[in-house]
Amino acid sequence: MAFFLACVGVLILGYFTYGVLVERIFGIEPDRKTPCWTREDGVDYINMPTWKVFFIQLLDIAGLGPIFGPILGALYGPQALLWVVIGSIFAGGVHDYFSGMLSVRKGGESIPEVVGDFMGMPARQVMRVFSVLLLLLVGVVFILGPAKLLSSMTGLNVQLLVFFIFCYYFVATILPIDKIIGRLYPIFGVLLLFMTFGVLGGLVFNGYELLPNLDFRANVHPNDLPLWPLLFITLSCGAISGFHSTQSPLMARCMRNERDGRKVFYGAMIAEGIIALIWVTAGVTFYESSEALQAVIASGSPSAVVNEVCNTLLGTFGGFLAILGVVILPITSGDTAFRSTRLILAETFRVDQAQISKRLMIAIPLFVVAFFVSRADFAVIWRYFGWSNQMLSMMVLWSAAIYLAQKGKIHWIATVPAVFMTAVDAAFILQDKIGFGLDPTLSNVASLVIAGGALATFLRYAHPVQPMGGKGTAKGAA
Repeated sequence: MAFFLACVGVLILGYFTYGVLVERIFGIEPDRKTPCWTREDGVDYINMPTWKVFFIQLLDIAGLGPIFGPILGALYGPQALLWVVIGSIFAGGVHDYFSGMLSVRKGGESIPEVVGDFMGMPARQVMRVFSVLLLLLVGVVFILGPAKLLSSMTGLNVQLLVFFIFCYYFVATILPIDKIIGRLYPIFGVLLLFMTFGVLGGLVFNGYELLPNLDFRANVHPNDLPLWPLLFITLSCGAISGFHSTQSPLMARCMRNERDGRKVFYGAMIAEGIIALIWVTAGVTFYESSEALQAVIASGSPSAVVNEVCNTLLGTFGGFLAILGVVILPITSGDTAFRSTRLILAETFRVDQAQISKRLMIAIPLFVVAFFVSRADFAVIWRYFGWSNQMLSMMVLWSAAIYLAQKGKIHWIATVPAVFMTAVDAAFILQDKIGFGLDPTLSNVASLVIAGGALATFLRYAHPVQPMGGKGTAKGAA
């Protein structure tokens, strides 16, 4: 219990210390008008109160990721808790803050455009492809996951539920953001809090010893999967997730003042980290061994774990509400995933979105493609989602590092996690069977070389940008 509370305390302390440092290094300008004032269109750029923007941001990013990812991460043991705490404060919080605030400074641009502004057209095109691919995978995963859970609760046909969720996503994608998302998300936020803290309370009041095994030296994964780099790919939401960067511009278009950025972007990441901590703790505590946890996952994906944990700890009614929360969470990320995809495609092809006919022009073919993707195997979709997700986070962190270097500011807050995620992504794709299938030792060494090369290139070419007509020679960013 003490270790869990310490982890939560460190996350909260991180918000008030490291979060403040990140904000100061970025350099907010409270008198500068944000996009909701300068580009208001009644559809995507809408002025909203800060508390509502925070809840929407949290629910956008807190889909199945901070539940399924931590459950799968719990298979490795308590090391997953350390990754959640360290990742949230020093990587995820930085990533989310800069993806949101750079979008604010760029007039609410989607993340591929933001990255392209700092890393050039090739990076812009790569980010467009990765973002659309990632968001399609997220949208599809967040259709299949809720549909399977609802089916287990109601007995309804999975494909019928998929159809209804698809219909909701389509409507939420094309309507103004304040019509459905802005009105329902605060209510869903209450359900999220009940579900999250209900599971924690159930563990405590039912007499479970929280985190009975705190041996950080042993990797207890039943399939003997390597901790590096798989834990950092599997447990993304709750530590650092590139998906968040696709969602932050949605709220960058609705946030009233730059001083709210730390609350909305960094704060939502810390809140998601707490959710992830609870589910890692549940996975490690509720089951006697990682083999027992793996057996339940194998019987029906991590949703079977959610079902068993909630019903056992909270009873029939409480378990129903908790599972309903887990159903709603991915739906609140799936709808904004498709909405973000619409906006990225609109910016790519320069299609104005004020008119509903223009929104339908993009949304209809988008959902046709998503339907065919949804027919693929869930496990395969999730594996490709994990790698493309963390590739996106890596590129956003490098963009933040370049931005800070160009401004002559302390870039290391973004550079260090960027280097780390570069090594993670390289190691995964080099050794995994969806990649090159190389020997783990060889791929790990190669990943360090790639990460080191990326750092050397950055330090060589990232310099402060001199004002027009400036005198003297710019110093290196390092």
